[in-house]
Amino acid sequence: MAKPLELAGEFTPFQRKELAISQSTATETPTTPPTGLKSRLDSYFEITRRGSTFGTEMRGGIVTFVTMAYIVILNPIILSGHPDVNGDMLAFPQVAAVTALTAGVMTILFGLIARLPFGFAAGLGINSFLAVSVVGQVTWPEAMGLVVVNGLIIVLLAATGLRRLIFEAVPIQLKLAITVGIGLFIAFIGLVNAGFVTSTGAASPPVGLGVEGSVATVPTLVFIVTLLITGVLVARKVKGALLIGLVGSTVIAVIVEAVMKLGPSFVDGKPNPGGWSLSVPELPAQWVSLPDLSLVGDVSFGSFERIGALAALMLVFTLVFTNFFDAMGTMTGLSNEAKLADANGDFPRLKSALVVEGIGAVAGGFSSSSSNTVFIESGAGIGEGARTGFANIVTGLLFLIAMFFTPLTSIVPSEVASAALVIVGALMMTQIKDIDFSEFSVLLPVFLTIIVMPLTYSIANGIGAGFVAWVLIRSLSGKGKGISPLLWIVAAGFLLYFVRGPIEAMLGA
Repeated sequence: MAKPLELAGEFTPFQRKELAISQSTATETPTTPPTGLKSRLDSYFEITRRGSTFGTEMRGGIVTFVTMAYIVILNPIILSGHPDVNGDMLAFPQVAAVTALTAGVMTILFGLIARLPFGFAAGLGINSFLAVSVVGQVTWPEAMGLVVVNGLIIVLLAATGLRRLIFEAVPIQLKLAITVGIGLFIAFIGLVNAGFVTSTGAASPPVGLGVEGSVATVPTLVFIVTLLITGVLVARKVKGALLIGLVGSTVIAVIVEAVMKLGPSFVDGKPNPGGWSLSVPELPAQWVSLPDLSLVGDVSFGSFERIGALAALMLVFTLVFTNFFDAMGTMTGLSNEAKLADANGDFPRLKSALVVEGIGAVAGGFSSSSSNTVFIESGAGIGEGARTGFANIVTGLLFLIAMFFTPLTSIVPSEVASAALVIVGALMMTQIKDIDFSEFSVLLPVFLTIIVMPLTYSIANGIGAGFVAWVLIRSLSGKGKGISPLLWIVAAGFLLYFVRGPIEAMLGA
């Protein structure tokens, strides 16, 4: 049972609102208080206290896994196809296995320690940076060694409290803008992954609708159907709306593929414009396979000798900035969406969450799955009602099981999962109503934070643009008195981050 309302002063305004709702519901429909192990779990994860239930947390955990499961396929695609400086490549099955293993372990660890419903997996952006920009200079074990160093730095910043100080130095307007920007970003990711928005290959316009301005493929139509079905379920406040939409639309996709035989978007290296973009929704011939975990521990720190300390440090600097602020932005957005943030945008067990996130980078490097971080797709589980770390236990266990069922995880096509991302993005957009736009010195930094994220496909870029604009515009317009010195330092760091290309070129010369 929830505590009486007169004791609710220890909660945030959002939690008090949810508590009042849950108590009014409890008045209408009496429930039996959890007992024994269930009671201890409820108390530890604060399930009832946050206005949730075990059933809701389980649904949320399943939805988060379903929307994140693509990483078990996508991460190997990104990492396994690129030879390192010695010509060696990572094997697809090995990367798939360690991707699922690390995601499962880190998601459970975060749920147990931070007790928040934020799933972990290999961070998109960092894995591409490693595959495209790093392994041309070093070996794969050396690249993963740089990821480990990056993670250790982040853990140190979090453990000393500096990371939290930076987090708290960010004005609430920018924290809310980060949430809104992430909402637009993940909606844009969904639209692109579904083929609804595509690159035109031209300078102007750079993107367009579908194929030559038209929705012309069956997978994209499946996305639209999924979006409409799930949208109606959410609008009608059906419990499990996102999960029902995902499962039901996956069944539709399997039937469509069985009848039409669309196949993947690339066949033998040649484009198949009408195919599924990532995974084909068909029942696999082999459902179970033993995971190959031989990549675990295959790490080297020889990059500092191979390319020199300065060049290696620049690569680490890029990793730290991307990892640090992507995670900060994502956790800010998710905590606001889950209504767990207080009036300043801070959330429960902030320091623990920041430390564990750093450990995710270390674990990702050690397992050769790339830096693991909080996933914005967790918003789908939060949209389903997840509010506690118990949802993470469900998500993490499913990732560990996925090690043995890698073929099965590919059944859900990205076109179906993308619909959930668009809906969650729309839900996160609602945070914009709490931003005061009456001052232009607030409006422009907030606008840049929101718009740069989707347009540059980077959370860190959006945060950086907002920070730099905030300190410069606010100070030059006579409103710089309240700007934290830490924000100035971070903004200066972002300026260095934005011009790192020329700096790296000079170092190379």
